[in-house]
Amino acid sequence: MNRSLRIAMLAHSTNPRGGVVHALHLSEALADLGHEVVLHAPDASGKGFFRAAGCGVRPFPVGPAPADMTAMVIRRIEDYVRHFEEKDVSGFDLYHAHDGISGNALATLKARGRISGFMRTVHHVDNFADPHLNHLQARSIDEAAGLFTVSDHWRTWFAERGRDSVKVGNGVDMTRFSPDRDESDLRLAGRLPRGAGPVFLAVGGVERRKNTLGILRAFAQVLAVRPDARLIIAGGVSLLDHRTYQAAFSAELAARPHLAAAVTFLGGVADEDMPALFRSADALVFPSLMEGFGLVVLEAMASGLPVVVSSVTPFTEYVPSDAAVWCDPRRASSIADAMLTVLSPRIRQGCIEAGRRVAARHDWRSVAMAHLPAYYAFTGSKEMAHA
Repeated sequence: MNRSLRIAMLAHSTNPRGGVVHALHLSEALADLGHEVVLHAPDASGKGFFRAAGCGVRPFPVGPAPADMTAMVIRRIEDYVRHFEEKDVSGFDLYHAHDGISGNALATLKARGRISGFMRTVHHVDNFADPHLNHLQARSIDEAAGLFTVSDHWRTWFAERGRDSVKVGNGVDMTRFSPDRDESDLRLAGRLPRGAGPVFLAVGGVERRKNTLGILRAFAQVLAVRPDARLIIAGGVSLLDHRTYQAAFSAELAARPHLAAAVTFLGGVADEDMPALFRSADALVFPSLMEGFGLVVLEAMASGLPVVVSSVTPFTEYVPSDAAVWCDPRRASSIADAMLTVLSPRIRQGCIEAGRRVAARHDWRSVAMAHLPAYYAFTGSKEMAHA
């Protein structure tokens, strides 16, 4: 019987971004399996993680980040290294980073002889304009002793470049995310637009990768057919600099007052209110240009919300053809057609039923179990090296 492990899990922030959500759920599932897990993250707000955790947590205070993105990444790597060198963070069997910031911190600690190695989850690989950011991203991957990915798309991407990785997938809590309403629905209602028309929900804020401009242009076409429709944009708490893209989005919105009047920006939504947010809408619009997995798709499906999604990997890996309405994310007209199609009662009901079946196949315990062979192989090789 394999022994219990003491695991240092590292995330890039305490905010509810997809990678942080994955790291927190994974940590809790590993703790439920009997392992001792402590989730670390820089905490700029001083409020800790976005929700209470069922595992050990160690958010650590950091100062304000520089406005320049490269300077911000470098500062946060330095913050992480300082945290691990100043605090008692020794004694872990393994260290597991979920992003480039924490991965670079662990690579530095490895170079200084403070740790023997680390594991790294790669949710997706970005192409930054700044070569130094691309170098840091590559370092956080290349220096890792083992890699995990959340989809076959990225596992194949690494295999084509001569690097093995373990696909671990994603999960969703079907007890939290469900079609059943509760008091949170009433609590959230006051922040939502009122009207009799259909409500489309976009999650992830205004970002190029989330294709928010494509959503806006598609919604403008939807309004021509359904002038009573509304678009809600939620989320957007990100460490990366999206100001140029956001400025283009704001300019396009300002030039079309009728369109602007039908769009509501919620910003960050409390974690406990996310299931109610999904239940408040008529469809999730998620035509991303690039994703590691798209965890929000599972959460929407579990909540009984039909989904409009890009007909690209990784979505095509785990979403059957009848469980979503598909679109070409690079064509606003295709997104608009899918948004109108998903309002059909027959298609909507079919997506809801199939989507719930998809969500039910993804649980966090299975995700945690998928990590264990690589964990034990890594810790076993360390023990043999020191024998």
